[in-house]
Amino acid sequence: MKESIKSDSKVSKSPSVGSLPLILDIDDFKGEFSFDALFGNLVNELLPSFQEEEADSAEGHGNIVGSDMLANGHVRAPFDAATLTQGLSPLFPEVDALLSLFRDSCRELIDLRKQIDGKLSNLRKDVTAQDSKHRKTLAELEKGVDGLFDSFARLDSRISSVGQTAAKIGDHLQSADAQRETASQTIELVKYLMEFNGSPGDLMELSPLFSDDSRVAEAASIAQKLRSFAEEDMGRQGISVPSVMGNATASRGLEVAVANLQDYCNELENRLLARFDAASQRRELSTMAECAKILSQFNRGTSAMQHYVATRPMFIDVEIMNADTRLVLGDQVSQASPSDVARGLSSLYKEITDTVRKEAATIMAVFPSSNDVMSILVQRVLEQRVTAILDKLLAKPSLVNLPPMAEGGLLLQYLRMLAVAYEKTQELARDLRAVGCGDLDVEGLTESLFSSHKDEYPEHEQASLRQLYQAKVEELHAESQQLSESTGTIGRSKGASVASSHQQISVTVVTEFVHWNEEAISRCTLFSSQPTNLAANVQAVFTCLLDQVGQYLTEGLERARDSLTEAAALRERFVLGTIVTRRVATAAASAAEAAAAAGESSFRSFMVSVQRCGSSVAIVQQYFANSISRLLLPVDGAHAASCEEMATAMSSAEAAAYKGLQQCIETVMAEVERLLSAEQKTIDYRSPDDGIAPDHRSTNACTRVVAYLSHVLEAAFTALEGLNKQAFLTELGNRFHKGLLNHWQKFTFNPSGGLRLKRDITEYGEFVRSFNAPSIDEKFELLGIVANVFIVAPESLSALFEGTPSIRKEAQRFIQLREDYKSAKLASKLSSLWTSSS
Repeated sequence: MKESIKSDSKVSKSPSVGSLPLILDIDDFKGEFSFDALFGNLVNELLPSFQEEEADSAEGHGNIVGSDMLANGHVRAPFDAATLTQGLSPLFPEVDALLSLFRDSCRELIDLRKQIDGKLSNLRKDVTAQDSKHRKTLAELEKGVDGLFDSFARLDSRISSVGQTAAKIGDHLQSADAQRETASQTIELVKYLMEFNGSPGDLMELSPLFSDDSRVAEAASIAQKLRSFAEEDMGRQGISVPSVMGNATASRGLEVAVANLQDYCNELENRLLARFDAASQRRELSTMAECAKILSQFNRGTSAMQHYVATRPMFIDVEIMNADTRLVLGDQVSQASPSDVARGLSSLYKEITDTVRKEAATIMAVFPSSNDVMSILVQRVLEQRVTAILDKLLAKPSLVNLPPMAEGGLLLQYLRMLAVAYEKTQELARDLRAVGCGDLDVEGLTESLFSSHKDEYPEHEQASLRQLYQAKVEELHAESQQLSESTGTIGRSKGASVASSHQQISVTVVTEFVHWNEEAISRCTLFSSQPTNLAANVQAVFTCLLDQVGQYLTEGLERARDSLTEAAALRERFVLGTIVTRRVATAAASAAEAAAAAGESSFRSFMVSVQRCGSSVAIVQQYFANSISRLLLPVDGAHAASCEEMATAMSSAEAAAYKGLQQCIETVMAEVERLLSAEQKTIDYRSPDDGIAPDHRSTNACTRVVAYLSHVLEAAFTALEGLNKQAFLTELGNRFHKGLLNHWQKFTFNPSGGLRLKRDITEYGEFVRSFNAPSIDEKFELLGIVANVFIVAPESLSALFEGTPSIRKEAQRFIQLREDYKSAKLASKLSSLWTSSS
């Protein structure tokens, strides 16, 4: 391209196109085409000076060719190619050459385009022709492929048919070979069968196979086949094997063969067992395994398995059995404790487990059916060795004639031993299961060992609890008697008090009852696997506790009541008549004080009993909530039934407590009445008008009564709680209020005496406020108002009741006690008031 440009500068302005070399080439447009690069290649040869100027202008004023601005700031005139052709000196001298170059380039581009179009047209024709030819070839190939597929299908069908034919031929050949082999074996077996069907009992003429020790396995297999064949044949003839055994001389059919085969099998089995024993003595496991494998053809090897297990030393060695007994029970069987037995059983069962584990290793190496042998071994261990020790350990007592507690509590000892043995034997069963026992239900077999004990377990447990309770009651009674005898009796009343004090209800004893029951419940949980059975047993055992606690508390409260009754009898004994001598009165007063002391002691004793009774009931309720209730939930209604039984069992104790509290109130009120009678003087409420200032202090009787009540009721405040305390103090307050009213009816009051009575009422009211009984407080407040009838003037009495009409009835009784009741004719003056109030 450069040479063509140089030559073009030497030609005229309108050169011929054909005489010039080509400016453009088709290769210029191949690859990555760039118009800028093409244009640059065309004009760079013609514009060398402008290339330098372009470089300079790029540093200073920018590109001259592309700028319309002159150096002096004027706009360049538009470029006109026609002005370059005029005669004036051209401003751009290379323009002609460029224009000629551009014209030639355009013509060549047109020629190149025509060439390309022609080539494209030829290529299109060639492609069309090739495509038509290709389509024709493809159609022919598709026809050929379809034919090939058809050929393959026919070939595959033919191959399948040939294969099926070959398979049938192979089956026939295999069947024929099997029949030939069977026929050959049958011929051989018939020959052997004829040997056995000779003379009865004659085994001397048999083939060497049956006497060769090196071919015992083959002989055993053949003998079993012959035996099966002969017995099957006889079965078809309707002849039983036992009849053949009993009549071996018969020569009909294969009876003789069956008898001889049976004798031979027995002889061969015994011979193998003898060889097995000899190898076992020498610990030749390979020989043992060989014999066991052959013996497995006789009754599936049952005789070999049983023989091996039966010859284990732990089943035949008497010393081992005696050592088991000594290990568990020690030298003194009757003196063995549950803890000692637990340790002994743990040691024994560990030894048994280790022995079974060692035997398992031998069994795995010797017997083909090792699981079956392990089942027999473990079953024999449980049924013989474990059962032997359990029989010696668990001697079940009779429920008809229970052994007395004097013999060491054999019933409880039996239950504790049973629990220990059951728990340890269950652990042994789990250990044996881990070692391996085949398909044996070792847990079920273990349960069966204790089935006879578990059937009567609930009755034994209840009988034991009743026996323990009876023994405890006798023990407490003996202790009380012994203490009473050692203390002596100082007077009948004092002796009664002492005896009662040593037969108090003891929370410790009730706690002991609960501990017995807890132990029994733990055994129920151990022996009862089903929730329903567990709930039934637990309910029965808990009922025993309720009966025991209810009876114990009731009897304790009744004993405390007896002391109250005896104290009341002492008070009644020293009630005097109206006319007695001073000496008799003094002796009676001393005896009454002694009776009062006995009553106070009985009162305190009963309050202590009530307090301990409440604590005991709380212990039982807490025990029921923590330990019993959750065990009863699986059975509908069991929980509610036990709650009802608990309420019923405690009802008798509640009744005794109620009666005793009533007696306590009687005892307190009897002493209050005695103090009032002994200490209250006539002049207390009818002071003489001697000019001396009246005494506004409370009377001595009031002081003594309040002091006595404060002292004696300390026990009640401590012992009683909640509603029981409120009911007792309310009842006592009512009785105290009534007793005071009756007491004051014996006296006559003047105004100063009324003031002193009001002071006594205030003291009594202050004391009864400690009862926290609003109804009692209100009664004593009304008494204070009623006492005003002794203080006001007669003419003011009617005004006294206007504000509180509710006290008119009580006031009417009090007004009659006024000193001036008759003299002031108060009855007639107040008659209209009483009439209106009624």
